[in-house]
Formats: sequence, C-alpha cells, structure tokens
Amino acid sequence: MLPFSALIPYLVSFIVFLLLLEQISYLIKRRLASGPIFILPFLGNAISLVKDPTKFWDTQSALSFGHGFSVNYIIGRFIVFIRDTELSHLIFSNVRPDAFMLVGHPFGKKLFGEHNLIYMFGQDHKDLRRRIAPNFTPRALSTYSQLQQIIMLKHLKEWETMAMDNPNKPISLRLLVRDMNLDTSQTVMVGPYLKSEARERFKFDYNLFNVGTMKLPIDLPGFAFRNARLAVDRLAQTLAGCAEQSKTRMGNNEEPTCLVDFWMQETLKEISEAKDAGKPTPPHTSNAEIGGYLFDFLFAAQDASTSSLLWAVALLESHPDVLARVREEVSGVWSPESGKLITADQMREMKYTQAVAREVLRYRAPATLVPHVAMKDFPLTESYTIPKGTIVFPSVYESSFQGFTEADRFDPDRFSEERQEDQLFKRNFLAFGAGAHQCVGQRYALNHLVLFIAMFSTLLDFKRHKTDGCDDIVYNPTICPKDGCTVFLSRRYKRFPNLSTE
Repeated sequence: MLPFSALIPYLVSFIVFLLLLEQISYLIKRRLASGPIFILPFLGNAISLVKDPTKFWDTQSALSFGHGFSVNYIIGRFIVFIRDTELSHLIFSNVRPDAFMLVGHPFGKKLFGEHNLIYMFGQDHKDLRRRIAPNFTPRALSTYSQLQQIIMLKHLKEWETMAMDNPNKPISLRLLVRDMNLDTSQTVMVGPYLKSEARERFKFDYNLFNVGTMKLPIDLPGFAFRNARLAVDRLAQTLAGCAEQSKTRMGNNEEPTCLVDFWMQETLKEISEAKDAGKPTPPHTSNAEIGGYLFDFLFAAQDASTSSLLWAVALLESHPDVLARVREEVSGVWSPESGKLITADQMREMKYTQAVAREVLRYRAPATLVPHVAMKDFPLTESYTIPKGTIVFPSVYESSFQGFTEADRFDPDRFSEERQEDQLFKRNFLAFGAGAHQCVGQRYALNHLVLFIAMFSTLLDFKRHKTDGCDDIVYNPTICPKDGCTVFLSRRYKRFPNLSTE
C-alpha cells in the first residue's frame, strides 16, 4: 500500500477535476444568459447573498435588463432570477409536477415541514383550498376585524407609553410591529387555544425560524438552520393541539371565535358526512396536517404584514399630503371617541385609505421573490431552457415597477376609480402572487393593513428619526426600512378609545 503522502497528489487532482466539472456544468446551464462567468466552488455567490441580500438581488436585476432574466449559482444550486412580468406569469401559471414546484424558500421543503400547502399540486391542492375557503367569508373576516382592532389598540397604547417615558429617544418599530402581528395572527387564527405560556414559547420558536431563513442551510446541531427546522416542528405540533381543541369545541356547536374554528366547523361536517356515507375520513383533516397548514398561514400573515405596516408608516410620514387625506377620510366615517369598532361598511367607505394600502403593497411588495424549483427542463424563451433542478425566482418587486404610470413615485391615486391602474396594469400587481397558488388570505391581509393605517394615523402623531440610508431596503426576511422605521410618537387625542367586541 502507498503511504498517505503519496496519495495526496492524486486527491488534489481529483478535487481539482470535480471543481472543473462543477464550473463546466454551470457554464453549460448558463449558456448565453446574463450572470457571473466564474463561480466559487460549491458556495457560488452564497456569501454575498447572505452578507448583503439587497445588493445581491439588485445586481441580479441589473443583469436581467437585457433578456428579462439572469442566472447565478448558490450552494451547489443553479438559479434563475426573473425580472420580466410575463416571464414571471409563465412560472406562476405552470406550477405542476412536470413544470415547477413552489417552494417559498430556496431550501423550504426541508425547513417548512411535511404538511405544507405550498408544495401541493393539482386536484389535491384545489380540494384543500376549497376546504380553506370558509376561513375567509365576510362573516369570518368581520370576526377577525374585531380582534385585529382590539389587539392593535393594545399595542398602540404600549408604544405611546414607551414614547412618553423617554420622549427624546425615538423608538424602532420593526420588532414592535412584528410582536403585534404575531399577537394578532395567533389570536385570529387559534384564539383561545394558545395560552399565555404557549404564546411565549411560540414567540421564541418563531424568532428561531426567522433567523434560520436568512442563514446558510447547514442542517447540523448548533447551526441556525437546524434550530429553525426544529422550531417549525414544535410550532406545528402546538398548532395541531389547537386544531384538536377546536374540533372538540365546534363539536359542541359553539360559536366560532377564530380562524381554526371556522375551519373545523366545516371540517367536522365533512368528516360526519363521509362517515354516514360509509366513506373513509377525508384527506387533509388530521390534526397534524392542519397544524402544518396553520403554520403556513402564520408565516404568510406574519413577516409580509410586518413589512407592509413598517413601509406604510415610513411612506405616510414622508408624504404628509397623503397622511392628511387619510386622516380626513377616516375621521369622516369613524370617531375614536365613539367607543365603537370600525365596521366592514366603514372600511368600504375608506376608499382612499384602501388605495394607500394597495399602493404600499405595490411600491414595497413585502415578499419580493417567490422561489420555485424546475421539476423538468422548461423552455423559458425561444432561446433559453431552464434546466431541471434550477431554483427560479420570479421577482414580484420588479413587476411592481413595470407598466404603472410613473412607477417610481408613491401615488395612491393610481388606484382611484378614475385612474383604475389596478385594472389597467393588473398583471404587474403581483403582491399576492398569481395562478393556482395566489394568496388565499389576501382579503384578510389587505384589511389588516387598512385597519392599521386608519388607527395608527388617527390615534398617533409620528415623526421619523431621519438618518443616512434609513429608507434603504434590507431583508428580515421580507423587506423593511434599514433603520427599522425609527420614529418619535405622541398621542393625538386626550385619551385612547375604549373598544370592545361587546
């Protein structure tokens, strides 16, 4: 046998050969597309992505101007970034086993767990969305709206108290808004079934999940990605327990008080009908499955909403004319001194406030990218075919700046009944996605943003603490202002309203 030292040249040669094969494989997949010519072995450009996501995606966008897309290489995976709206629609409309799988995160299937709405196709996916539909009826949305307002008011009071305790020190809203949204989504979705101790554990685990989504996908003990994956398992188990409690309560014909109640009310009917007909238990109705799907909802309602609320504050403060019009409109239909919650009819009357909310979503689309995986080779254009296994990133953010009149300007009037740019450029407004996987809870999300804008701007005066680059975009994992939206706050009324569901 040869000594180990004698084998070293052969090992080095073999490693160099593998690295050369990796480079050749990348160049074959790249072909004539815009993108880096040379890549780091295995890592590719992962370091620059993790270090500065904003700069990385801005570079991909700049590279994609010619053909509408560009390419790169990350952690052994070839990627395609899509800027052109029509090419993005091509991806969204071809989510099926022989084309693309929506993954939500470059390594999402491993991170999000087994029971996940994101990865479903065809009739199975349609059936589950049909079962979810009762969660977003006008009656259900009205119930959620009451809970949303009461929780918002509780947190606005806390923020104002913080500001009063130290009036010369501005407060960063990012973590405060995130905590408010987590409180809201927990209450709206699983209401009374998540006790205070469980909520604290939930908050801790959700933070682990958030951190893990922005780190390298190293699934080993001590690494953030592993911590995030295990946190998701615990969160889904907790939510499965909530589904079980809701089934018991809805089985006693009690009134629904949260999303899972509306869901389980219909689920129990379907299970009962199947049993009476001698059929097996319907799919997607076990507690474990529902726990996984509820986590999907929480994920969708949490970070994207946090992003939108922060940008709403930043944009209202930098556009005082818009803020003045919002305040005038809200005061014309709702008085904080009335002691009553904003009703669905009153929200419908706030047409300009709704236009502001939609423009916030267009101008700063929170989930900027929607990752998909190519299940087979797919012809993207006449001259380029996406190779099987590629991670494809249609850019919702880039589409938002295509087509619209003076797209770089924050202009809520574009969504007015006179201009109707939401209809004229409907294909470019992709904040909620498109195709079979378009966001099922978009009405809830829009209501949440409208209610926050109405209550925050009516009850509080606010002034940004301006610093260099404070409005630069950072990923957390959705986009937020670089400074976390740091503001000075004060109360606009002598006292806060006393709101309740009674």
